[in-house]
Amino acid sequence: MTGRPASPVLPSSLRPWLGSVAALAALVVVVLGVMYAGHSQSGTVDRWFVQPTADSVRPPWRYAALATDFLGEPAGAAVLVLAAVTGCLLLRWLRAAVFVGAAVCVAVGATMLIKPLVGRTIHGADNLSYPSGHTAFLTAYALVVALLVTGRLGLGRAAGVSLVLTAALVAGAAMGWAQVALSAHYPTDALGGLCAALAVVPVTAWLVDRTADRTTDRAERRVAGAGHRQARR
Repeated sequence: MTGRPASPVLPSSLRPWLGSVAALAALVVVVLGVMYAGHSQSGTVDRWFVQPTADSVRPPWRYAALATDFLGEPAGAAVLVLAAVTGCLLLRWLRAAVFVGAAVCVAVGATMLIKPLVGRTIHGADNLSYPSGHTAFLTAYALVVALLVTGRLGLGRAAGVSLVLTAALVAGAAMGWAQVALSAHYPTDALGGLCAALAVVPVTAWLVDRTADRTTDRAERRVAGAGHRQARR
């Protein structure tokens, strides 16, 4: 990978594996959504972990939870995305910069569309909770960065899949813990957010690659056609 615009953001060696992961993650999102549609309290799976409404985390862990939560807030998320986009542009990797913005927007947008469909609430009827948008954002961000690092370093399939999934799971678990610790979400909301990111980011990467490749091909054909016309004159 040289960082040129034609470099794919979804390495071909990872496509079958991440495609399978995306399909499984989408299934989890649907199943959990059906299970908890219209609910306003924790379920059996949630109580395996913690009583989400207790808000029992205390300093110094509460500070860690608040700091992690900030990364999913508009200001914190903007800083992370801006840093990644700037890095891509410095490497002259425009496709990657587009992918960063598109992937996190699609991941968060997906949770915003799903929430009213499921109708699960926490702390009142106005607080839709499933799936967690904060968890989806940070998972998607980590997944995007790991994919770009995998491609940039030319990692093989095993190392690439390990890096991408580990980054996504660690980021999702960290934000999920923060959301539950702060009583903002149930544990299954966090799981739904993590899976939403796993479901949409690989698809977004494929679409960005496909669109960029087609645009490049059309541009090359126009240049070649102009060259032929000039040669005939």
